[in-house]
Amino acid sequence: MKIGILQTGQSPDVLRAEAGDYPDMFETLLSGQGFTFQTWHVEAMEFPTSVHDADGWLITGSRHGAYEDHAFIPVLEDFIRKVFAAGVPLVGVCFGHQIIAQAMGGVVERFEKGWSVGPTDYDFGGEKITLNAWHRDQVVQKPQGAEVVACNDFCENAALLYGNKAFTVQAHPEFADDFVDGLMKTRGPGLVPADLMERASARLGEGNSSGRIAARIAEFFKNPNG
Repeated sequence: MKIGILQTGQSPDVLRAEAGDYPDMFETLLSGQGFTFQTWHVEAMEFPTSVHDADGWLITGSRHGAYEDHAFIPVLEDFIRKVFAAGVPLVGVCFGHQIIAQAMGGVVERFEKGWSVGPTDYDFGGEKITLNAWHRDQVVQKPQGAEVVACNDFCENAALLYGNKAFTVQAHPEFADDFVDGLMKTRGPGLVPADLMERASARLGEGNSSGRIAARIAEFFKNPNG
């Protein structure tokens, strides 16, 4: 099964040599599932010619806000709606989670309560899942027909399921602890409150549930009808 990765951002230059870029992280996350991958750098206006160029689509994270004025955003939103109409399974992570919600009628905003960073606990239907987070924006109003499948007190719409059309997650199952540590050291100072980064740093190394979310993503791609 071929997964098309729609790359909407790049990992920091200073971390990329060791950690790889965002598509590399997703290929590692979903390794061993029988997938092949092709990346389109949509942030640079490189788009597939058809929604059928892959058997499933995955939209990465980004430093951009879904509500910002960038040339690639309306084109990507149109592509998302075409993917939905064609019934090709779609997965979105962080910015991908947000842009899918926005394209389908939801609302994304810079969250008034600030950042979520590092190992974060979510309620996935009564099961505690811990994933690395790195976001200030949130889906504050989910689209009609989207089901909330994960939340916590800080993030009401932490994962959304759109029937057999899409599965999206606000947190970053693809982010390893050392990459989050690198983000805090390179992008965090002056941007993320120091006390929040200190608490996040203290939890790094506890272990998280990225493998369980990887399995869920893989199962959605292979069997979106459940």
